[in-house]
Amino acid sequence: MGLKLIKLLKRGIRNHWHIIAVLFLAVIFFAGTSYYNHLVRPDGFVFWGSPDENANYIFTKLYGQSGEVSFFEKYNLYVEDIMHPRSIRSDWGNLKPVSFLGIILIYGKIVSFSSYKIIPYLTPFFAGLGIIFYYLLVKKLFGRRNALVSSFILASFPVYIYYSSRSMFHNVLFLVLFLASLYFSYLMVEKTRMWKMDFLNIDLRTINWFTGASSALGGFFLGLALITRTSEALWVAPVFFILWLFNFKRIGIAKLLVFLSFFILAWLPAGYWNQILFGAPFYSGYPEMNNSLSEIGSASKNLAGSVVPTNFNEAKETIKEIKNNIFYFGFKPDKSWSMLNFYFIKMFPWIFWPSILGLFLYFQKFYRLGKKGYVYLIAYAITSIILVLYYGSWQFYDNPDINSHTIGNSYTRYWLPIYLGAFPLFSLFLLKVTRGLFSTKKWIFGKRNALCLSKDFLLEKIFSLRTSFLVNGLRIVIVALLVLISLNFVFFGSEEGIFYSFSKQKTVQNSYTEIINKTESNSVIITTYYDKLLFPERKVIVGDFSDPLINEKFSGVANYLPVYYYNFSLTDKDLEYLNSRRLKEVGLSIDIIAKIGDNFTLYKLYKQSEGIRVKKP
Repeated sequence: MGLKLIKLLKRGIRNHWHIIAVLFLAVIFFAGTSYYNHLVRPDGFVFWGSPDENANYIFTKLYGQSGEVSFFEKYNLYVEDIMHPRSIRSDWGNLKPVSFLGIILIYGKIVSFSSYKIIPYLTPFFAGLGIIFYYLLVKKLFGRRNALVSSFILASFPVYIYYSSRSMFHNVLFLVLFLASLYFSYLMVEKTRMWKMDFLNIDLRTINWFTGASSALGGFFLGLALITRTSEALWVAPVFFILWLFNFKRIGIAKLLVFLSFFILAWLPAGYWNQILFGAPFYSGYPEMNNSLSEIGSASKNLAGSVVPTNFNEAKETIKEIKNNIFYFGFKPDKSWSMLNFYFIKMFPWIFWPSILGLFLYFQKFYRLGKKGYVYLIAYAITSIILVLYYGSWQFYDNPDINSHTIGNSYTRYWLPIYLGAFPLFSLFLLKVTRGLFSTKKWIFGKRNALCLSKDFLLEKIFSLRTSFLVNGLRIVIVALLVLISLNFVFFGSEEGIFYSFSKQKTVQNSYTEIINKTESNSVIITTYYDKLLFPERKVIVGDFSDPLINEKFSGVANYLPVYYYNFSLTDKDLEYLNSRRLKEVGLSIDIIAKIGDNFTLYKLYKQSEGIRVKKP
């Protein structure tokens, strides 16, 4: 019995070693990115590198512990709602996330069954699952060898590692949920029995348990993906329409209804909270997007009523209005190309150029691709074009240096689907080239006596094994080099790399501790960049003293609460100007409390009736 079990185990490992390798890869990826999160948050110190991450963490924790997605700040009623950090808005004192709610609701629900301490490790966990789903999906489209190589590229890809480690961004979670939806949607179609392929048949008995479950999971994961990043519907909707168009008979009405039902089920919690927080089920915390949705809806109604032979000009203007609202940050193809050049071609040339060559190889067998090959090409082209034009037309300054193009700028995380779509093409190029270099007959027998020697089965078998060893060995070496290049880039190759981010953490923690010790628990701190560090332990206002109207509001805050200013150190001349002119005009004065680090200083604002304090060293 024991020997039989061992034989079965060996056979299982031999037949399924690819998926076993991917499982180990996913576990290692989860462990590595989780360990980074553990190192940068010692002793309960929770600091996030961006306002978006901080806001998502605060509201995830709040929703997990209380079931709420907003909280009340009473002092904002007295100071016109200016007291809030970036990525959080205040409406009549109610602080709300300026974000899509998916990550908050999904992670918050998990927290409600466990502890808020697991929040930093949830994105690494889902990212590990994403590697598995990616392997399974690519295996269906390109085969298991390609899927294995593509999975290793994904697991070592700098952007995927970086935004899995910075674990409160939406993008990796959205991507994993989208991959899961694609995989189950593929199963929904693949396992359909040919004799049941009738689009008009709504009899649920035509669905077996497997395709029914796949339909439900495909719709449910798509719903979760779109509540995580609703703006991605701009390209996700065309992709799924293409998938349906090529498979509408196999899907039929019955499976489509199951898919849509579970999609709506996943959407309902976000729709409920969007209605409460922002006034409509499809609105979010982004005012520009809400305005665009309203105007697109209005323009679409006008278009439906104006497209008649005598009113083409009005229809043209309406279409232009819809386009302008979709691209509400601009439509700039030239700039989009520049951003693609910076954030793909130049940043990851070891991925881009082999993928382009792989695309040419893919086109060589264009007439033999079959349906899934055509669907992949069309879907990937649509995704890439929309993402490049949509986000490439924007201007992001995540890095204080506006001329710096680093992994921390938002383009890289927005273009994750473009990168992932290229990996199978890279793998295709690698597999074909290595196979061509060590073609069995060319390598072993030569042209003159290949036919003669091929009759010797034993000899051919021996040399075939030798060739297989050389081919696989070369592939392993190339993939290993690729992994090393990618890891070096994500750790050391960018000024926002993981190593440098980690090295800054201790300095940030020391600054935080000193500020907290020198300010009251109910104090307000005015700052430009460090709201993400200080909130919610301290109330914050994002700003400076450049606007006289805002300075009047600062004076209003000082009527109720202690007010501080934390920013780059001011010169004596600047302090004199503020005390004699700019702040004096609104009845305030400013005084030094403590120098924090080399370049920053904590100041306190006083009402002039309290008198100007003596400067402290």
